[in-house]
Amino acid sequence: MSETTPEASRHFIQQIIDDDIASGKHASIATRFPPEPNGYLHIGHAKSICLNFGLALEFKGRCHLRMDDTNPTKEEVEYVDSIQEDVKWLGFDWGTHYYQASDYFARMHADAIRLIEMGKAYVCHLTLEQMREYRGDLVNPGKPSPSRDRGVEENLALFAQMTKGELDEGSAVLRAKIDMASPNLLMRDPVIYRIRKASHHNTGDTWCVYPMYDYAHPLEDAYEGITHSICTLEFEIHRPFYDWLLRTLDTPAKPRQIEFARLNLTYTVMSKRRLLELVQEKRVSGWDDPRMPTVSGLRRRGVTPTSIRKFCETIGVTKHNSLTDVALLEHAIRDDLNKTVPRAMAVLDPIRLVIENYPEGQVEELEAINNPEDPAAGSRKVPFSRNLLIERDDFMEVPAKKYFRLTPGQEVRLRWAYFVKCTGVTKDAAGNILEVRCTYDPATRGGENPPDGRKVKGTIHWISESHAGDVEVRLYDRLFSLEDLNSLADGEDWRTHLNPNSLKVARAKVEPSLLQTKPGTRVQFERVGYFCADTKDSTPGKPVFNRTVTLKDSWAKVATK
Repeated sequence: MSETTPEASRHFIQQIIDDDIASGKHASIATRFPPEPNGYLHIGHAKSICLNFGLALEFKGRCHLRMDDTNPTKEEVEYVDSIQEDVKWLGFDWGTHYYQASDYFARMHADAIRLIEMGKAYVCHLTLEQMREYRGDLVNPGKPSPSRDRGVEENLALFAQMTKGELDEGSAVLRAKIDMASPNLLMRDPVIYRIRKASHHNTGDTWCVYPMYDYAHPLEDAYEGITHSICTLEFEIHRPFYDWLLRTLDTPAKPRQIEFARLNLTYTVMSKRRLLELVQEKRVSGWDDPRMPTVSGLRRRGVTPTSIRKFCETIGVTKHNSLTDVALLEHAIRDDLNKTVPRAMAVLDPIRLVIENYPEGQVEELEAINNPEDPAAGSRKVPFSRNLLIERDDFMEVPAKKYFRLTPGQEVRLRWAYFVKCTGVTKDAAGNILEVRCTYDPATRGGENPPDGRKVKGTIHWISESHAGDVEVRLYDRLFSLEDLNSLADGEDWRTHLNPNSLKVARAKVEPSLLQTKPGTRVQFERVGYFCADTKDSTPGKPVFNRTVTLKDSWAKVATK
């Protein structure tokens, strides 16, 4: 056990490994992250990545990255590449330990033949529907397949026919011969090989039969010498077959499968199948749409790998499924960005502010601190002039109670600039406000309190109108409006809960320096939120800003109304 980590704060998997090392069962550990390359990784996978690679780092072991590519009809090289990119971006390195299940196909096939020779596997011709019928249920035992007692030589010959492509898809499968009366339905002679006459992205047309995941996964772990095979709770019922297979084949390595609770987030779909449907139905712009919970989507939105790792550490590792508030993820993102990103001013819904007593044509360069949390970030110069732009909702002609921003006769501080007091408004013929007029106090330069000691309660941001840059701003919000998407009734369409306001586009006015923002650069728009220059749609001199997260949890206010 680590000398620096109290036992009480260590989760159950750490404690299992502590015991295994203390007892001498393992001198070092080996974990693995084994995604199927049939889609992009999401935040739930990030939890598994942080856990598996984190344990390997903590115990000075190794963690393998392995593609569980046993289904050629759903897997693509694009997904393989994206998975590798995401794992690296999160800050982890598998070194020389990159593997693919497809690299083991010949070895797995040989082990299947061994099972047949041992009388532990047979070729079955039941259809899928018939197998379900024969399997029985939790009350009734299953019925043996008519093929169950076929002889070894005939099974070997039939499996050879399957392998050569001489049998049609669906006409035969290879099943493990275990126990048709087992209380665990997955032990009632599970299918371990099926015919798929499809080209594989790695092995091409070499194979006409492919192993099932439940058969391939324990063998992959054993071949690679994995010590602790960590997976989510839904695989707990699969563990008896995992152990049966390794025991029956007497593999030199016998990894231990350990299950932990997967990540479920509020307002978030975590099903890879549903995420694929969102992409295919063009409800989002792609796997890396900034509203998606994919690692690539979070990255494009401006989320940092540090904040994701911190979030995964905060939620911990347990044996019980629960629903985690997405606000915890957003808090981790804010906390990290607050410490690391520079500030700038941007106005999303501008209205003109005219300073009547400021000289016409004069421009000042005012000093603004880049990040109050980081003195090393320094400062920048911001142009200031007579005509400014402020947020429309920072002025109210008839103020509400406790409204401390700009109103007639009320004084506010312009961020990094001066105190100003509203003297009136200019309206069009329909009564719409065209501009707000005010005066400024030259003694308050830099936003400092004046010599007479008077104070103001409100501070607002601004942009010099003649210097303002014009940019597109994408205001991303939660993709779904339903808190718990696992609570849907049978047959209820989850798509009906898509949030129609998950994306709003605005034309914002920004400090001129922001026009040179490079793609991927993060910034805080003061009093507005955290943003990132889009890595796809930004062009030189014309950045497109994606909102990463608001400054505060606006949904909490809605929930309490």
